[in-house]
Amino acid sequence: MEIGIVGLGKMGKSIACNLSDHGHVAHGFDTNPDMRAATEAEGIATYDSMADLVASLPTPRVLWVMVPCGEPTEVCMAQALELLDPEDVLIDAGNSFYRDSMRHAQAAAEKGVRFLDAGTSGGMSGARNGACVMTGGDRSAYDYVEPLLKDLVVEGGLLYTGPAGSGHFMKMVHNGIEYGMMQAIGEGLEIMHKSEFDYDLEAVAHNWNHGSVIRGWLMELMEQQLGAHPNLEDIKGVVAANGEAKWTVETALEMEVPVPTIALALMVRNASQEDDSFTCKAVSALRNGFGGHEIVSVDPK
Repeated sequence: MEIGIVGLGKMGKSIACNLSDHGHVAHGFDTNPDMRAATEAEGIATYDSMADLVASLPTPRVLWVMVPCGEPTEVCMAQALELLDPEDVLIDAGNSFYRDSMRHAQAAAEKGVRFLDAGTSGGMSGARNGACVMTGGDRSAYDYVEPLLKDLVVEGGLLYTGPAGSGHFMKMVHNGIEYGMMQAIGEGLEIMHKSEFDYDLEAVAHNWNHGSVIRGWLMELMEQQLGAHPNLEDIKGVVAANGEAKWTVETALEMEVPVPTIALALMVRNASQEDDSFTCKAVSALRNGFGGHEIVSVDPK
């Protein structure tokens, strides 16, 4: 199957390479020429405009958009709907707000374009080697691209979630849970770090990731980051809060569902812009580990 990918950053390029490894033909576009060059170095054709990318695809076209949520996604959706024809498939695989995806699906339907919202998890390594994808939207579009999606994910990592918006709703909640899990790991390690005992925190994370109830990928990443940054001393405890946890909390309030863990994790991230803590150092390190998010280094002075 041939697919066009808009957005060749940390996730988009990795997805293009993953699909290429599985025998699909990926074409790419990014406004950044450096991103295009890096993707071309992987043997994937890129184009200087979205129009050229769309023109390169056989019909019905499949266009995968993976750009930051908000204005970049709005611009891409509008441009794509100007270029695509009825029966083409438009996939928003970024972290868009689910109500925006419902609106985009309606705009696509008015043009006869089939829309899917694909929440994508697994970070950069997942995008490259096997992701988790939760997909809502037009069922006929899903059935058409399902062989491609099955090649993109790990076994068991693909779910059709229902109507448009449901994929991004599920990813929104997933990221809210992620906030709480990372916060708990960070808080636990801070207690260990400040205790009267001289723990090797890298060894602690290694131990916890072998047979314990709290073992998992985040703990594996924590061990790796503690190895690369002993006691996280060179990392500043500044952690950005992207939209998903905020949307999760706001949606939970609308639904009158209590989410104290997610809400407090969000508040701590906001507070990290002013206060430094070992907990936030750990969360910052984890975000860098799975998503390549920037670490703020401690001033050597």
